[in-house]
Amino acid sequence: MPDFPDSKSPEPVEFPAGVSRETNTGDAPRIVAIANQKGGVGKTTTAINLATALAAVGARVLLIDLDPQGNASTGLGIGHELRDRSSYDVLIGACSIHAAIHATAVPGLWLLPSTVDLSGAELELVTDSRRMHRLRDALQDGLQEQAVETPHFSHIIIDCPPALSLLTVNALTAADSVIVPLQCEFFALEGLSQLLRTVELVQSTLNPALEIQGVVLTMFDSRNNLSQQVAADVRSHLGPKVYQTIIPRNVRISEAPSYGKPALIYDHHCAGSRAYMQLAGEILRQEKQPEAA
Repeated sequence: MPDFPDSKSPEPVEFPAGVSRETNTGDAPRIVAIANQKGGVGKTTTAINLATALAAVGARVLLIDLDPQGNASTGLGIGHELRDRSSYDVLIGACSIHAAIHATAVPGLWLLPSTVDLSGAELELVTDSRRMHRLRDALQDGLQEQAVETPHFSHIIIDCPPALSLLTVNALTAADSVIVPLQCEFFALEGLSQLLRTVELVQSTLNPALEIQGVVLTMFDSRNNLSQQVAADVRSHLGPKVYQTIIPRNVRISEAPSYGKPALIYDHHCAGSRAYMQLAGEILRQEKQPEAA
């Protein structure tokens, strides 16, 4: 069990039942895009805490911050002064992925940070015939170098911007699958339909192997009838694609980024941290199912 670096020396995280520390050790990491074009749904929070939870159970995880706001980078304690190289530099070909990644305070978790420069990448790449493949090309080149320069990554998590932009298309083109955070609110399904259409377009033109890995319900308030109704509606429409784990609305999750820490380090006993550990367990069991088939 990892010793989380925290001034209060927290107790070890409790792992969900059924999760071993054996993760993907094959040659190819699992690449997962965390995407939803709607802002405020817990996308970056899910990217940070899912990556941390996977690292906690023995995965070696690279989190790619592909959002110009850079909230995933800040939430992992990588300040602007440390981002001399970023996902922007990787996309425009100024450096390799391995030249830009940072080790984080979480054992087993690395970060490719973002800067505001990323917001201009779409215009800079407009004449590039492979502009939608820039991230995939960079990952393929980087993974070839990986055996020499860094430990093998078992998982690569991509935090997408809250827009169906060139950056999001780059993430979907590079990914094996998509996890969609969905806030338990009235218009949740309407926002999801546009993303699903984009995924279908990417499948038909750029990445036939792309799949929707799952939908995770976020910001659930059990005291709110609307949250319960939305959760029921989403499950009725999407069935087994919706994870059993539900991420609750939780003040400790909201506080953690301002301290530059994932919730799992800031307060690993809180309901939100426990939920993300359960989600990681559910995802790892899901990944093992094809192997068992």
